[in-house]
Amino acid sequence: MAKTVNRPFVGADRRSPPSTKRIFRRPHGQQWLALVAGAFTLAQLILVRPGMGLGWDETVYVSQVGSDAPAAFFSAPRARGVSLLVAPIASWSSSTALLRVYLAVLSGLGLFVALRAWRGLFPTRVLAGAGALFATLWVTLFYGPQAMPNYWVAIGALACVGCFLRAQADRFDRAALWGVGLSAALMAWMRPTDAVYVTLPLFFLVVCVRRWRSPRLLVALVAGLVAGAGEWVVEAFVSYGGLAQRLSDGSKIQGGLGWNLAFDDQMRSLGGRALCRPCTGAMPAPPVMLWWFALPVVAVLGAVIAVKARRRVNSLLPLACAALVGFPYLFMIGYAAPRFLLPVYILLAIPAADALIHLVTAPGGGRRPVAATLVALGLAGHLAVQFAVLHHTVHGNTVSHEDWADTATQLHRLGVKPPCMLTGYEDVPIAFYTGCSSVDTVGHNANTTVDAIVRAGQRLPVGVLLTPGQKPPTYARTWEAHRVGRLMVYVAPAVQAG
Repeated sequence: MAKTVNRPFVGADRRSPPSTKRIFRRPHGQQWLALVAGAFTLAQLILVRPGMGLGWDETVYVSQVGSDAPAAFFSAPRARGVSLLVAPIASWSSSTALLRVYLAVLSGLGLFVALRAWRGLFPTRVLAGAGALFATLWVTLFYGPQAMPNYWVAIGALACVGCFLRAQADRFDRAALWGVGLSAALMAWMRPTDAVYVTLPLFFLVVCVRRWRSPRLLVALVAGLVAGAGEWVVEAFVSYGGLAQRLSDGSKIQGGLGWNLAFDDQMRSLGGRALCRPCTGAMPAPPVMLWWFALPVVAVLGAVIAVKARRRVNSLLPLACAALVGFPYLFMIGYAAPRFLLPVYILLAIPAADALIHLVTAPGGGRRPVAATLVALGLAGHLAVQFAVLHHTVHGNTVSHEDWADTATQLHRLGVKPPCMLTGYEDVPIAFYTGCSSVDTVGHNANTTVDAIVRAGQRLPVGVLLTPGQKPPTYARTWEAHRVGRLMVYVAPAVQAG
């Protein structure tokens, strides 16, 4: 007998026999998904300049595997997934443009695979629409080609939920079962805590709901999380004083996790702020924020439509996973970064696309053209806003990265060349561009002592970076002062003697 994936989901009408209408199989459907993923890659290469320098966090991840600068301090919340992801390029080339192209192509391929994991659960047009909705967000386009973990958590989340639904519906679908484990591993590889939040609803179903109990799915989820987070847990005991201590340190670095409404922080970041900490200043213009409120509303509408069509689990499960993974970033931290919510956006995109397509295709007499017109106008305005914010964000980040590169060039002229050491204001990225190690005695990146810096200054180039008006630390007050761009740098005696 031929295999089937038409086993009714939870909440389906048991009187209704399994029907092929619930599974949409079109052999040519993959072409539409490939077209969306290819357009996404192309848009990244055109709109996000491949030559844009590396950002602060990127320099930390890339320095772990690159040879241009010593490895930067790796704080407790970080995981090694991004460093391993960029290693095939960063381990032998210092070209940022090449790294950007590599990540853009890889992110497009990841989007295609994640959307394809949902084949048979929604029509292809819904999946292509969901991919297009997600791929046209400025935050998606901006972070797709960056050496950052959040986009890859989003890809893993979408693939994991889709494979989970397929594996539950068809116990013979071994590819889906492997997909559950691999996508869970990808999430944990990038951000272990996010992976736990995404998979909580899945664990609830396979453990607590009788019709969904499945040892094989439970094993796949656990194995995936263990495989992805295993290195992070081992490193916690080797370098951070244990798992509990690493989690505690991570909480402190994030401002101390606890009840804190961060909705306003996230809204302020929608105008293109990569990191909103402290999150002050005016809110962006209403058109910039409109999509942020519309997306969950349209996604809930899609869930309502799915419930009426008796396929509710396909829409309700990604909604539940989106709510869980977004919870800590909206209710538990005191700052914001737009990239934090990428997993939320991609999970909401599936039911949202289902709702929009239903509005423009459902029979309704004269209402259908009106609905189609309104949706088209809304999407056109959405694209205009997203691309305007993206342009502003790319320009601002390019300028700041060029400032770091210019500062590095001037430091080289002063004799601060590898092997060297930098501390002080924005020392982490500037040290990377200069080829130096970055050290700090206080703060989240504290990794040395004052005595160690003084000793180092007697044998190699050491610079203390300060903003104008800042007083140098006691040990550097006799060091030679220089103006470097908008900064002041105090250079150690070793350079003066040289």
